[in-house]
Amino acid sequence: MTETSTPRDLDERTRRHPPRAWAALTVAAACAWGGAATADDWPQWQGPARNAMSQERGLLQEWAPDGPPLTWKVDGLGGGDGAPSIADGRIFGMAHRGDDEVVWALSEADGSPLWVTRLGPASREGRSPSQEGPGATPTVDGELLYVMGLAGNVACLQVGDGTIVWQRRLQDDFGARLPTWSFRESPLVDGRKVIVTPGGEDVTLAALDKLTGEAIWTSEVPGHPKAAYSSAIAFDFDGQRQYVQFTEKAVVGVSASDGAFLWRYDAPANSHGINISTPLHDRGRVFAASAYGTGGGLVRLVRNADGGVDAEEVYFTKDMKNHHGGMILFDGSLYGANGGNSGGFLVALDFETGETQWNQRRDGRHATKGSVALADGRLYYRTEEGPMLLIEPSPEAYLERGRFEQPDRSDKPAWAHPVIANGRLYLRDQDVLLAYDIRAK
Repeated sequence: MTETSTPRDLDERTRRHPPRAWAALTVAAACAWGGAATADDWPQWQGPARNAMSQERGLLQEWAPDGPPLTWKVDGLGGGDGAPSIADGRIFGMAHRGDDEVVWALSEADGSPLWVTRLGPASREGRSPSQEGPGATPTVDGELLYVMGLAGNVACLQVGDGTIVWQRRLQDDFGARLPTWSFRESPLVDGRKVIVTPGGEDVTLAALDKLTGEAIWTSEVPGHPKAAYSSAIAFDFDGQRQYVQFTEKAVVGVSASDGAFLWRYDAPANSHGINISTPLHDRGRVFAASAYGTGGGLVRLVRNADGGVDAEEVYFTKDMKNHHGGMILFDGSLYGANGGNSGGFLVALDFETGETQWNQRRDGRHATKGSVALADGRLYYRTEEGPMLLIEPSPEAYLERGRFEQPDRSDKPAWAHPVIANGRLYLRDQDVLLAYDIRAK
């Protein structure tokens, strides 16, 4: 692989904020680009709409006994649990390679290397031996790419060659406090803003200018929660855009325009602060869940008499103790793994009431927790132990339509979520990436 990186002795001011001419060139390029990601790309964490759902059609509805055909496999990517992002013919990811934390790019066609950029030293803080590297997914926005490393270093790179445009260190610049298992957030790009969660005493969330890295606003949430391991979402409610994030202590909502605190919901947060799954939004309602014996709850957002926003609980359930695999809302049912760090199984809940429709263990299937994605009317469920499952979503019963074992599995948990893009299923296993052809023939 060709390597591009800023010199280690790069002037600090230049590293954080590019020269005006460089910034102007970046603005021109971004405006000219206009966004080249197609509808079937997967340009960020949990896909195009950040809800783990693809709009792609024409995919296999059942798999052969040995699974879909393997198109290509690459190795040597470096350690890490982060799922890749895919846009405009390129695949992007993060890893530790020896003593370096890097971002890499591959060709979508055949997995061949395009570039690799060193961000800085590999972070060794706050990691268990089972965690080999970054857990975040890069966010693609036109010709720019946004990443966050384990130590909370945020960077903007050029997608074409990996050139670093700017970098910010959340611990140095915003008083960020390192979570127990390090930072694992995938940056949210919304308009001109990049949303990140320092979790400092005075700065819970921050909005950065995506072209320069300068702070547009910072937000202080009551209670001063640290960052957890979730990634923020954006949506409009009653004429106001807001960002919602699952912090160490609660799910919180802030105003997109200025970061003003709007509301919080404490019940889904576990006592350990290990809140990982991204909240889910549907028509002014937000669902969030965590594991460690906690569960999940749905709140309805309402305007109060003072013009602010209240979060009114609709229900809370112990049947969605979602650890890190995420949840899917499809045709009125909520699908996700119910289980903590010692096991789990797939369940389906009625989203309106929270009542359990079915669970994988009760149906006599081998039970294990995992991560979910959805495309063309099928759930893709990657179990933590490694087997990949294809499931037909149904409120009536667990309907399995195929499964296969990944070849040459590592001895690490399969934590990287499945990715579906342009007729392929992508599975990452630490320094290995596999691409499967899932197009219907």
